[in-house]
Amino acid sequence: MTRKIGLSVNDKAIDLDYFVSGYLDHVTGGIVASLKDTGEVKKLKLTLDEKGDVRLHLNGAEVPLNYFVVEIVRSTLLGIVAPLKGVDKDVKKLALNIER
Repeated sequence: MTRKIGLSVNDKAIDLDYFVSGYLDHVTGGIVASLKDTGEVKKLKLTLDEKGDVRLHLNGAEVPLNYFVVEIVRSTLLGIVAPLKGVDKDVKKLALNIER
């Protein structure tokens, strides 16, 4: 599977190795697959803003998220990116882009 994965934290691009790229791809793919009325991931954009709001755009359309899903996604992503090189301890903004 050819994929392109980009991650930025606090507007700083983070270099991803093969393992982390694959991990982010599979975890976010699993999150999307578990949501109601979503389809195959061709293009995914997931953002966390300064207010803690999570937005998920799948194949060009915004996916509505309830409070529980927002909390799970936020916690999961922050847990994944926290140990990565180049990531500040205080994550204010995060953007993950996946294209398959």
